[in-house]
Amino acid sequence: MRAVAVRVEEGRIVEAPIQSDRTHVLPLELGRAMPVIVRGDGVWVEDAGGRRYLDAMSGGSMAATLGHGRRDIIEAARAQAERLAFVHNERLTNPLQERLADELIAVAPEGFSRVRFTVAGADAIEMAIQLARTYHVERGEHDRWQVISPAQAYHGPTMETLALTGRAGLHGPFGPYLPSHLHIPPSTWRFDPTGDAALAALDHALEQAGPENVSAFFCEAISAAALPAYTPPRRFWQGLAERRDRFGFLVCFDEVVTGVGRTGNWFAGAATECVPDIIATAKGLGAGYAAIGAVLVREHVYEAVSDGSRRFPLGHTWDGAPLAGAVGLAVLAAMRSEQLVERVRDRGPSLRDELERALADIPLVREVRGHGYLLGVEYVDPRDHTSFLPRELRVAGRIDDVAFERGLITLSTQPTRDGFAGDQSLFAPAFTATDAELREMVSRFADVVGHVAEEVEEELSTLSTSGGSR
Repeated sequence: MRAVAVRVEEGRIVEAPIQSDRTHVLPLELGRAMPVIVRGDGVWVEDAGGRRYLDAMSGGSMAATLGHGRRDIIEAARAQAERLAFVHNERLTNPLQERLADELIAVAPEGFSRVRFTVAGADAIEMAIQLARTYHVERGEHDRWQVISPAQAYHGPTMETLALTGRAGLHGPFGPYLPSHLHIPPSTWRFDPTGDAALAALDHALEQAGPENVSAFFCEAISAAALPAYTPPRRFWQGLAERRDRFGFLVCFDEVVTGVGRTGNWFAGAATECVPDIIATAKGLGAGYAAIGAVLVREHVYEAVSDGSRRFPLGHTWDGAPLAGAVGLAVLAAMRSEQLVERVRDRGPSLRDELERALADIPLVREVRGHGYLLGVEYVDPRDHTSFLPRELRVAGRIDDVAFERGLITLSTQPTRDGFAGDQSLFAPAFTATDAELREMVSRFADVVGHVAEEVEEELSTLSTSGGSR
């Protein structure tokens, strides 16, 4: 791949090679080559040079859940922009956020009664933590601030969301700014298949913090980036619900990825043995057409505020803006009219099975997990089919690179120094993908993994011959 930038000649966008020090954009990774994507249609995107790519990752971050170029959503945004794009929600409301709140409560798990809108997922998670803290303070429990969360996770790039993510490798130089939250290990097949070890770790964390000081347990109902398509075993959810009832902390779910249909339910948390008290969601609500998030709370959380100070004033300028609300309403209307939650629920299991079959003969692949259109592929050392792969081989990164060279957009995660997970890939197509497009995604992905696996096995053989360790 070549690094490129947009150059405009006579009003036309063209592709031009460029060195990273010749762009005014500060990218996430300065050494990464970035193609310029200029248009999209359904599950296909096109770069400035006219090359088309099959998007197996809903825009790359699982946000474009309804695909690219939806004229109905674009028209809804245009019509609302002409009428009223923005008013601040501190002293004013607007019919779009009022209607969207009604629509979300109608599909939320039983007991949820209020919605607060945000700009994005990280904002929603921050607000969920603020609401949990507010709930306890309003009830006179001022010492409750500590949060416990799984160590292997990703919740966002802000200071609080980084603190919730118990992965020191992601904290970088920001450690001094992060709250000292407590973390428990995930219940994966490698470390804790029953969930009992995680419950024991939770008990230890509660004892360490003092249960009277714990505000919330914060987690993903089904994990996305850090442990694709993983969810703890049923025993863990049951034990978490028991401890919530006993000790009085709240359970908050990060459904930034899984909310609004991704797993075949409107909200993934509805299918667990522990219905949460607060849900933070975002990506699927805007479907890639607007930046919007939401925090949903159960009635008892709302009542703590309404019976107390009657104030929760924190927020951002664009929270609940009419333009984003119009997009959210159009997204939910499309989800209903096209029965996309049902489509994902019905098609997801067979999609997982197809992906598993396509990868079955590749020793590099240990497990294919799936919930709706959120799937995860876990890679292991093929020499014992259990160990993590050597980090220096960059297996997950290579899979993404080869996939892109072959016209497929994927997202993989490489191991971090926490030691809970190794190389993995996400597979998260738009809900509107046709069966033929899904089959093409699976076929291309299997070819990519097979190609990289052959290279890796040869390299591992060389390492073994030379006395290299696993």
